[in-house]
Formats: sequence, C-alpha cells, structure tokens
Amino acid sequence: MKIAVDAMGGDNAPKITVEGAMQAISKFSDIEIVLFGDENQIRPLLTDSTRITIEHCEDYFRMDEKDLAAGVRKRKEASMIKAMKACFDKQCDAIVTAGPTGAVISGGTLIVKRIPGFSRPALGPTIPQINGEYMILLDSGANVECKPEWLLQFAQIASIYSEKVLGKKQPRIGLLNNGEEEKKGREFEKQTYDLLKDSDLNFVGNIEGKEILMNACDILVTDGFSGNIALKTIEGTAKAFGAILKKELMANFTGKLGAIIAKRNLKNIKKNFDASEVGGAVLFGCNSVVVKAHGSSDGYAYMNAIRQARKTVKENVIPKIREVLMETQEKNKN
Repeated sequence: MKIAVDAMGGDNAPKITVEGAMQAISKFSDIEIVLFGDENQIRPLLTDSTRITIEHCEDYFRMDEKDLAAGVRKRKEASMIKAMKACFDKQCDAIVTAGPTGAVISGGTLIVKRIPGFSRPALGPTIPQINGEYMILLDSGANVECKPEWLLQFAQIASIYSEKVLGKKQPRIGLLNNGEEEKKGREFEKQTYDLLKDSDLNFVGNIEGKEILMNACDILVTDGFSGNIALKTIEGTAKAFGAILKKELMANFTGKLGAIIAKRNLKNIKKNFDASEVGGAVLFGCNSVVVKAHGSSDGYAYMNAIRQARKTVKENVIPKIREVLMETQEKNKN
C-alpha cells in the first residue's frame, strides 16, 4: 500500500509531516509513503528513509491563501495537486494532507474525482463523544447548500466507513435539527427526515445541537453550512473550557493542589477529547481515500491521519461504496 503525503501542507510543515510519516512507517510494516514537497526542506528532516521516497515539488498551498479553487486548476506543480494526481493515476492508494480545506475539497472533486453516481464530496471529521466513542459529522463544510437526497447518500457512505473503519455495527444515523420532533426544521430537514426514515439505514431521528457530544448517534448528517458552524462551535467551546479550567486551577493554592491530585483524571479528560487521537476528516465520495489532517497537527496527530488512511484502504471502503451506489442506482431504475 502506498500513501501520498502532502509534505508542505499545514501550519508546521514540513517538520510535522515528516515526523508523522516516520512514525507511521515504524508502526505499520505494510505501507510505503511518498512525500510530495520541497526536497531541500524535507531531506534534512528525514532521519529514517525506510520505505519513504520524496517527489520534489516547486510549489505548495499556503494556509492563508485566497481563491484556492483557481489555484487547484492552475498550479499543477503544487505538492497537494501532484499528490492527488498520483492517486488519480493509481500510483498511490490514498492522500493525507493538512493543507487548506478549500484546496482539499476542490482538488478532491476536480483531480481525484467523484465516485460515479455520487452527488457531491462531503467533509466528515470524527468528533469525540463524552463516553470515549466517536461520531462522524458530515457535511462539515464542503457544500454550503445541499439537497435532501445528498444527505441520504452522505449517510449511506458514512455508514460503510463507520462499520469498516470504526467498527460500528448498524451505525445510528441522526439528522441535525432544531428539535427532536419529526416535523421540526425547514422544508429541507423535513424532506431529509422522510428519506432517512424510509431507507434501510438505522435512522434514530433528529438530533439537537446540545446532543452532539452526548453519543446520541454515530453519524450526524447536515448541510455544510450548519455542519461547519457546529464543528467550529465544538472546537471553540473545548478551547474556552480548557482555558477557564486552567485559569481556575492556577488561581490559588487550593486549585493547584486539586490539579495535582486530579492530574490523572484531567489527563484522561484531555485525551478523551483530543483531536490528535482521531486522525483527520475524510473527504467522502472521492475515487481514492482523501484524509484532511488538522492544519495545526503535530507529528503524532499526523501519524494518526496516515493510520486512518491506511485502515480505510485496507478495509476496501471505496470499492464497497461504489458497490452500494450501483445497487442504489439499479433499485431507482426499477
């Protein structure tokens, strides 16, 4: 199995991407990694080149760039573009990148291409839950406006991923809405609800925002606008809670003593909601496995994104999605 890594994507690239690649190689004996990026920057960081090769690229996407869709079309020598092209040409089985989300979505759609019969690629991060489990939230930003039938497809393919990669049997599907009742929401949510209810999926109904972290479902579907707001709210709340907790614990002697006593418990809480344990967000619906690591990933988080890509390939998720979509198309014809 060969995994393409956009070595120049992310806030701290190529340092963390090279670190993550070396950690992944030492952990998994069945993978090879191709680092796409500036060889002059990568080579000095690569202390162990076992099963790692470098594909030199003159260009890369900066995290603060604008008009990324145009850049994807024009900048053929950019590291992310060349890595995606390697997947399209079947030279690599998956791509991992921490580059700008807009470029990942555009590149996945235009270069890696969609699976035949799939409406629109959807971004699906894995969200830690209060009980230590994980939930997939999609779409979290690829499509600002969606159609109800798209969300049905999102749920179908995320169910396959959840079963194969996360080990969930009959994953529970929820619909993000402003109330639990069946007739809640806009016409969009009402139509989506009916489609999900009439499907073969394990649909558990509407999920309110307050239930997102409470293990109410295994897959939460919504449009990209609402999903992105939900995702950023979760990230912001976690950051604010951590800052408040630290401030209070360090405010006086009693707090500091309590922090020492509860050190192990606090570490477990942090680990439970640590995004670096998860890996990255999958761009569902593409012809190859595309994993978007967080821009601020460290080496460990990046290794987990590679681990995630490896397992998705190993479990034949893309072929299974193709099979399900073909079956659905045949059923719709009849």
